[in-house]
Amino acid sequence: MNDKIVMPVWTFGLFIVVMNTTMFNVSIPSIIQDLQISADLASWVISSYSIGYALSTVIYSRLSDTVSIRRLLTVGLTVLGLSSIFGIFAHNLQALLAARILQSAGAGAMAGLGLVLASRYIPVERRGRAIAMISAGSAMAFGLGPIVGGLISEYFGWNGLFAVTCLVLVILPVLLRLLPKEQPQAGSFDIVGAALTVVNASTLLLAVTQLSVIWLAVSIVSFIAHAWYLKKAKQPFINPDLLQKSGYRKLMAVGFCVLVLNLGNLFLMPLALAHVFGKSAMTIGLIIAPGAILSAMLTRYVGRWIDQYGNLRFLIIGHGILAAVLALYALDLASSPFVVLCGYLFFSPAISATIASLNNETSRLLPKTMIGAGMGLMQLVQFFGGSVSVAVCGLLLESQKEVWPVTAYRHVYGLLFVISLCSLAVLLWYTLSARQENRG
Repeated sequence: MNDKIVMPVWTFGLFIVVMNTTMFNVSIPSIIQDLQISADLASWVISSYSIGYALSTVIYSRLSDTVSIRRLLTVGLTVLGLSSIFGIFAHNLQALLAARILQSAGAGAMAGLGLVLASRYIPVERRGRAIAMISAGSAMAFGLGPIVGGLISEYFGWNGLFAVTCLVLVILPVLLRLLPKEQPQAGSFDIVGAALTVVNASTLLLAVTQLSVIWLAVSIVSFIAHAWYLKKAKQPFINPDLLQKSGYRKLMAVGFCVLVLNLGNLFLMPLALAHVFGKSAMTIGLIIAPGAILSAMLTRYVGRWIDQYGNLRFLIIGHGILAAVLALYALDLASSPFVVLCGYLFFSPAISATIASLNNETSRLLPKTMIGAGMGLMQLVQFFGGSVSVAVCGLLLESQKEVWPVTAYRHVYGLLFVISLCSLAVLLWYTLSARQENRG
């Protein structure tokens, strides 16, 4: 496989898929007005895609152990492309939600299979660059999504956003021509385990977002049922051997925290710029964009440095930068919007390097037979962390309505700063454990 061609094309496809999570944010007011629905119902336009995207990611990754990447990619991008065409003509909430859920069912192929492809077919000495490219594509999509969404919504309406995602149908034949042909491997897919995983993640996320004791109870019962099932299943969807690896558990904790920081910050920055400084959606996008663009420009260098100097060094450096920026926001957010701009110029490249190093370290830690399951579960944990972060940040801001807005944002950023320190502590624990194992 010629990874110098495949990975840039794959990154472009992932850019489209990830941008689809943020383009619709700026269109929610228009959707509410056009469809005459409440804000709570409109929020599911975002939540339904995020939940489905996270779950389909781990399913595609797990399936890659027994089904070829080419076949899975064909199914995923076809579903994503056709559902996007359907979304262009959606004119009621039911059709809109159906389009978004179907989109998420296909979108997970790009995120889930990208890391599997890099881990399986790119040599270790070049793998860091490939994974850094994927991470930078995601970071740039998060930054540019609001700008692209605002422009398209203003001139073509929110239905026009679906046209952007139709571009995956163009890159599908290109990737199919470039990807290696794989022989199907022996094995079976655990449908019951996959269903239980979907129920676990969905109910827990609903319990958090809805502050529902009932959903929390359902989630606890589902986790108990899943734990019982894992003891009985021969080839379970969630491989118990993964969870027995101490290093893998530590990396999952770090991955959860890093996505909490990333999506929490991406959720808070636009709101702070709007509520504290009165900036428009377009201006907010222009303030966030430089950090995302810089992150993409540094991709080739970051990937090369990761391969040269190692994952752990960049994980620690990245955490240090993230903690410094979050501390800056917690202490000095009110002084100027340029504080946000300058902070994100450091935050975005740091988050890309951190995620790339984390995924690369995970791929090296796992044996080849566990890469599909391990990378998929890692991404599910990461996306779940991001979804929980957005919900909790929103709830914390809502609970501080009587507080001066700047103070409320400082409090939430202070919490994110504490989480960054906790993540750094787990990372240092992992580093010490790895060194002790190497000596042994």
